[in-house]
Amino acid sequence: MNPLLIIWASLRQYRFSALAFVLLIAAGTSLSVAIISQERALRTGSARAADRFDLVVAAPGSRTDALLTSVFLQPGSARLLSPEVTAQLLNDPNASFVSPLAFGDSIRGAPVVGVTAPLVEHLSNGLAEGRVFLSRQEAVIGWASPLSVGQKFRPAHGVHAHGDSEDDDHGAGDHAHRDTHDIVLTVVGRMKPTGSPWDRAVTIPVELVWDAHGLPSGHPEGSTEIGAPFDPARTPGIPAAVVHAKTVASAYKLRQAYTTNDSMAFFPAEALIQLYSVVGDVRQLMSILAVITQALVLLAIVSSVFILLRLLMPQFVTLRALGAPRLYVFAAAWGFMAALVLVGVAIGLLGGYALSFGISHWLSNRTGVALTPTLGETEILIGLAILAIGLVLALVPASWLQRRPLAEAIAKY
Repeated sequence: MNPLLIIWASLRQYRFSALAFVLLIAAGTSLSVAIISQERALRTGSARAADRFDLVVAAPGSRTDALLTSVFLQPGSARLLSPEVTAQLLNDPNASFVSPLAFGDSIRGAPVVGVTAPLVEHLSNGLAEGRVFLSRQEAVIGWASPLSVGQKFRPAHGVHAHGDSEDDDHGAGDHAHRDTHDIVLTVVGRMKPTGSPWDRAVTIPVELVWDAHGLPSGHPEGSTEIGAPFDPARTPGIPAAVVHAKTVASAYKLRQAYTTNDSMAFFPAEALIQLYSVVGDVRQLMSILAVITQALVLLAIVSSVFILLRLLMPQFVTLRALGAPRLYVFAAAWGFMAALVLVGVAIGLLGGYALSFGISHWLSNRTGVALTPTLGETEILIGLAILAIGLVLALVPASWLQRRPLAEAIAKY
C-alpha cells in the first residue's frame, strides 16, 4: 500500500488548514533568513563601496561622519581643514595624488562634487564613455546618472529633490531656478559602475565649485588651470580629501603625518569597523528576536500538529479499522506533517531571500550603495534545523496515533 495517496488526499481535503500551517513555518523561517542575509549584504556592499578610497583626510572629529560624507556622499556639516593644512596636503609629494572634495551643489537631486581628474580615473578605473574633464566647464557623470554625454546643465546650490537644470533643447538658463548657479557645464564622460553613491554623482573640477561659492580657485587670479599643483596662497579650506598613496608603507606614513591636532587621517576600513560594531549590536538584537520568533514558530508547529491530528484522526481510525498496518498508518500520519514542514521551510528560505532582496533594492535606491543579498551557509543551516525539529516533532503524534488501542480510538471518534 502506498501512503502517498492518503497524504495527497489529506492535503486536498484539509488544504486551508495545511496552507495556514505552511505559511506559519514560512514566516518564521523567512524572517530569520532575511535578517542574516541582509546584514551580510550591508557589510559586503559598504566595504566594496569604500574599497577604492585608500586614505581620507578631514578636520578632527568623527571618523564615521567623515566617512559618510566623503565616501558615501551623505550631506553633513563637517568642519573644514585650514587653508594651510589643505595646501600642504594637496601638494604633498609623498602621495600619488590628492583630490580635494567640495560639496554643496546638486543636479536633479544628485550631488555635484568638486574633485580632481585623477580621482575620477581612479574610482572608475577608466571611463565607460567619453573622457575626464579638461576644463572648468566640463563634467563627468556617474554610471547611474540620468544625464547623458554631451548634455549641458546648470548645477543648483544645495540638495534638491528635483532637478532645476535645463539642457540645450530647453534653452539653458531661460527657466533657471533662483538657486541655480549661472554656470553652464557640459558632460564629457561617464564613469564605470563603482557600486557606491558615486554612481549617481556628477563630478566637476573643484576649482569651479570654489569659484562659484566666492572662494579662491587654488590658482593665480585669472588662471583657468585645473588640478595640481595648487597655489598655497589661494587655496581655501576643504571638508575632506582623498589620498591615493604610492605604496602601502607610504599610506601609513601619510596617515601618521596628518593625524594631528589640525587634521585626522584614517583608512575607510577603520571607520567601517566602528560602523560594523554598531550594526553588530543591532544584529545581535535582531538575532535574539529571530530566535524568539523561531521558538514561537516551533511552539506553533507543536500546537498545529496536534490540531491537524485531531482533524485527521477519524480518517486514520477508519484506516486501522479496515485493517491497514500500523506502519502504514504511522507513515501516512508522519508523511502528512513532514510534507507541510518541508514545504514551509522551502518557501521560508525563498521568501527570506526575496525579502532581503527587496530590502536591499530599497536601501540601494536610498543610499546608492549596491547591495547583493545571498543565501549563505548560516541561512541554509537555520532552514535545515527548523526542518529537522519539525520532522522530529511530527513523529510524536504519528507514533501516538498508531500505538493507540483501536477500540479506544473508535469509541472516541
